Amino acid sequence: MRELQTGVWHWQAPHPEWKGPEVSSYAIDDGERLLLFDPIATPTLVDELASGRVPVVVLTSPWHERDARELVERLGAHVYVPPPDEGNDDPIHGDVFSAGDRLPVGVEAFPGREPNDLMLWVEGRRTLVAGDTLVDVGDGLELRDSWLPEGATREQTLAALRPLLDLPVELVLATHGGPCDRAALERALS
Repeated sequence: MRELQTGVWHWQAPHPEWKGPEVSSYAIDDGERLLLFDPIATPTLVDELASGRVPVVVLTSPWHERDARELVERLGAHVYVPPPDEGNDDPIHGDVFSAGDRLPVGVEAFPGREPNDLMLWVEGRRTLVAGDTLVDVGDGLELRDSWLPEGATREQTLAALRPLLDLPVELVLATHGGPCDRAALERALS
């Protein structure tokens, strides 16, 4: 686990259900809360950081639940989650949010490649958290055509994402890949 900037941490771990590059998780300390984005295999430092803070799990998509249930039990974390997929008989319980919503924890949800795969803007940190919409699997931050839902085109999806460039983004936290900067976001959306 490494601190990217004061109060922003990154760690990686293997995904339990698929082979491939490790996936990333992030923690942001806002002075009152410890926001945990798509947490997996949380290091013991997370428990220390959560001490004296309100632990909050924020998911970019419902399938990025990863270790959220365990953090609810262990730390008493509150959960914010996009709507579950149809047919999911055991969705994680939490406050459901969608694109356009502003969460009371300083996070704003923007559209992603699917209605429940969202881009999350943490204005106080000038940070954008990307779930499966923009990923880095070795070729830099990108929108992967093979990950687009049926019927979606690259051009339509990129057009829907370009308003993100109006935000004063300084840091992009990709949950597939790692952290990158605004220039990587600009390249991915060009």
